[in-house]
Amino acid sequence: MSKDVVNSPEHYKQSGIECIDAIEASMSKDRFRGYLVGNIEKYVWRHEHKGNPLQDLKKAEWYLKKLIESHENI
Repeated sequence: MSKDVVNSPEHYKQSGIECIDAIEASMSKDRFRGYLVGNIEKYVWRHEHKGNPLQDLKKAEWYLKKLIESHENI
């Protein structure tokens, strides 16, 4: 069974809490959206320089989907 390093990395969950959920809970909606945009930019920016461009693009896509969700759930 392969690990999903894009959608559910093991090191992003502690004591049953996903890191992204804790971050979202600690911020206003606008700040959280800025955080998501920053991560999208980060993964797109460096996708050709870390040795696994597809993985970084999929991570950018994950954050983009999360950003879209935040606008759909207004």
